[in-house]
Amino acid sequence: MKEAVKRQIVLPWSQVLRISFNSVRVRLFRSLITTMTLALAVSFVAYTWAGYEILNGVWPEADPSLRQSILDAGYEPVDGSFGSGPKDRWLAFLSLLVCVVGIVNAQLMSVTERFREIGTFKCLGALNTFVVRIFVLEAIYQGFMGGFAGSLAGILVTSVSLMVKFGWRVVLDYPLAPVALTWVETTLLAVFLSLVGVIYPALVAARMQPAVALRAEA
Repeated sequence: MKEAVKRQIVLPWSQVLRISFNSVRVRLFRSLITTMTLALAVSFVAYTWAGYEILNGVWPEADPSLRQSILDAGYEPVDGSFGSGPKDRWLAFLSLLVCVVGIVNAQLMSVTERFREIGTFKCLGALNTFVVRIFVLEAIYQGFMGGFAGSLAGILVTSVSLMVKFGWRVVLDYPLAPVALTWVETTLLAVFLSLVGVIYPALVAARMQPAVALRAEA
């Protein structure tokens, strides 16, 4: 009777983090494509959400002329506050959907390019969970970078745009805390989208047979 395997060597998380970071660095151009896709999608959401937060901060203290200017610009408060309408939500949903599809496509191409690398990992004893961790950590890096940059860009654009439209009153009544919360939420949204987009490609990579992967052309 064969002796049961009582212990298995598993790479520590520090090594997994290092490998995934180096993978992003080596494939910088492809990583930038995914990051920019996330940044563009999230910047639209941040632009919309932050814009409404700024208007909600300005509206209570606005004089009648400023309120009229806001209404003339096409913004309409509902129950005394501004928020996303059905059109805004639909546009945001479409942009995020396109973003996820783009991430899935980019990650599947990445799996194709990394047949030999994945096969080497598997031949050296890497478990399926190890391969999944590599892709998941790469997705977190890309999601955070894309979300951070895209959210910041969207917030800056909507802040400057509203300042130009409605004057310095926007600066005086700027809702710093709600806008900062929007920045955090949209950054986390980008990380979530990146993770959703990488699930299927990561599973494809993890289930790859080592012999098949090593026979693939470089």
